[in-house]
Amino acid sequence: MRKLILSSLFLITVATMIYSCQSSEQLKQDIYYANGRDLYIKHCQNCHGANGEGLNALAPPLTDTIFLKENKQKIACFIKNGASGPVTVNGQKYDGKMPDFATLANIDIAQIVVYITNTYGNKQGMYTPEQIAEDLKNCK
Repeated sequence: MRKLILSSLFLITVATMIYSCQSSEQLKQDIYYANGRDLYIKHCQNCHGANGEGLNALAPPLTDTIFLKENKQKIACFIKNGASGPVTVNGQKYDGKMPDFATLANIDIAQIVVYITNTYGNKQGMYTPEQIAEDLKNCK
């Protein structure tokens, strides 16, 4: 009986450890997210806020999940090249100028995109430097 209990406990422990392990893709996304958070704080938080709330009528919030989903392929362009001209987020029009961050590498932009699109109520998953490079080819 004691052997059966010990075997059962061992199997339960092993099963729990296996179940709790993250996949390599989830681990990669978590690393991008953490690095993206640090880059966001350094480059974006001053205008878009600590909670993605934006800056009054000057900088749009990053909490509009619909806007971010519909414009995910444009986010890299906004970050790399800056943005100007009107944009409507959450029904409010913003007409300010966003500075460019032309010195950021594609991996840095990918990490910021992963952070932004997986925070503030957003759950859009992974975004790679390769996807950023492709998006940047299509900037207008």
